[in-house]
Amino acid sequence: MADQELKPVYLVTGNDVPKVERTLERLRRRFDVGSVERLIAGKGGASGADVVAACNAGTLLGGERLVLVTHIDGQRGEYDRLSGGWKAEDVEAVVAYLRDPAPGTVLCLVGAEVKKDAPLAKACAKVGDVLAWEIGKKDAIAWIAKSFQERGVKAGADACRTLLDLVGDDKLVLAREIDKLATWAAGEPLGVEEVQRLATASAEAHPWDLTDALGRRDAGAALEVVESTYARSHRPRTSEAAAFGARVGQHLIRLSRMKAMLEAGLSADEAGAKLGLKPYPAKQLAKQTQAFSAEELGGGVVRFAELDHALKGGSKLAPDLEVQLAVADVARESR
Repeated sequence: MADQELKPVYLVTGNDVPKVERTLERLRRRFDVGSVERLIAGKGGASGADVVAACNAGTLLGGERLVLVTHIDGQRGEYDRLSGGWKAEDVEAVVAYLRDPAPGTVLCLVGAEVKKDAPLAKACAKVGDVLAWEIGKKDAIAWIAKSFQERGVKAGADACRTLLDLVGDDKLVLAREIDKLATWAAGEPLGVEEVQRLATASAEAHPWDLTDALGRRDAGAALEVVESTYARSHRPRTSEAAAFGARVGQHLIRLSRMKAMLEAGLSADEAGAKLGLKPYPAKQLAKQTQAFSAEELGGGVVRFAELDHALKGGSKLAPDLEVQLAVADVARESR
């Protein structure tokens, strides 16, 4: 990109965050600092019409300018789901603009999962470039091994898998850990023991890790999930307790709603669609409902609502203890 003539639009998407960041950095370097306008798309941010207006605004000093718009398809929340991205009217406004883009303005759109056959991607491809940097989950271990190799370090599949388990599949976080481990290794091979000892665990336990344990009525395992969540978090324990309680409370509500819809005759896919879930997490949620009765899920929802109240000032007990008590209470619920 550095040696090429700039195009009117670039669409950058994919989960290979380091490569996405490098692409954006190379593009930003082509412009003066004052000629770059950054916008965040979606709910509470820039609409498609706002972006079009920014592209057509021009600059007082003239010359080329860059309008950089991130999160066009939303931001990730629970279940790794994207929400808050552009609506159809936003996309239509930008697609209409791309039929006659403003001279001297480069528009860069950044998303997480924009498909190549999406209307916006097709419009961008006609007058610019679509840069999709994607790594499938099956390729993640190979990607880690190659990243170590590029840094002059040999790491076996088991060591790479261990790093993935500890850190999660965020490519930017993985790249930082790989840099750290490669620096320590100084060209020597890395094994599982070294990764376990040196890597910073940051992969967040999914809510279903806890409800799996609750479904087995295994209070010990459930409390271990709580403690591992605290250990992996960079937030104070008080803050993590509140976040953990809210996250699991919402998960129990979804489980309860899924249970009710399944008992009403809906399939997992149909119920998942009503909950705004993709097929895989919907099937996982449906599978989990088998460990609970509707009454147990209702009781769990109420107990975690009480926990939320306690963590917001309704109790004099320490937040850690309140979470432990709530988890133990739900684990003890009789079938």
